[in-house]
Amino acid sequence: MAGKLYLVATPIGNLEDMTYRAVRILKEVNLIAAEDTRNSIRLLNHFDIKTPMTSYHEHNKYEKADELISIMLDGKDIAEITDAGTPGISDPGEELVKKCYDAGIEVIPVPGACAAINALIASGQPTRRFAFEAFLPSDKKERKAVLEALKAETRTIIIYEAPHRLLKTLKELVDALGAREATICRELTKKHETFFKTTLDKALDYYSENEPKGECIVIIKGLSREEADREREKKWEEISIPDHLKMYIEQGKDKKEAAKLVAKDRGVSKRDIYEFTIDL
Repeated sequence: MAGKLYLVATPIGNLEDMTYRAVRILKEVNLIAAEDTRNSIRLLNHFDIKTPMTSYHEHNKYEKADELISIMLDGKDIAEITDAGTPGISDPGEELVKKCYDAGIEVIPVPGACAAINALIASGQPTRRFAFEAFLPSDKKERKAVLEALKAETRTIIIYEAPHRLLKTLKELVDALGAREATICRELTKKHETFFKTTLDKALDYYSENEPKGECIVIIKGLSREEADREREKKWEEISIPDHLKMYIEQGKDKKEAAKLVAKDRGVSKRDIYEFTIDL
């Protein structure tokens, strides 16, 4: 029989957050795939875990995943751990899980700490619906597209950021989203854990004078439905109605359907748009 893949959550700071089950699984499996073995060895030593480790990270996630799949197909169990928190969330574990499903290998989550969820529930922002963005893309074009899409987001937004990049990211968020309510969460579960509930512009002012320290999570309140509708309407005001109609017609819509879509985008009646179709 094939072995299993265990996705084992590890502490994000406080070692007391390690679960009994996580320790047991890490002791029982045949191999631990760790994002950074130099970091993980301290955790394993603390809990007297002697299981062999191998490196599995962003730069070897494709070829190493094939190697790990082969080991599991030979009947060995593997546990994957990340540097901190739950594997598979914004890390190479996602690729390994996909390959396990393709190979018919069972995947078992071992729950524990997750920075995004812990930051969200303690942020004072709405928690029923949320959009996890992790780290914003480094590619300028892709980053701009993500920020543009977030302008009309009605869910609470979760963004990860390193301290040395926090100011730059806050400035971009203020430019894109304005003075939106937000909570800056730092050093979760550690000695200097802080939750700074404020607005994006005030957070930018504060960290311009106070150097950010520790890994940060920015929790941003989403727009109300009414605010989102106004944001979408505002976006379309930047182009003319004929150009707006042409955009949909070039996508293969007929004039009637294009007029209907334009009216919906702009929050007006179809009659207000129909006269513009005559000249197209």
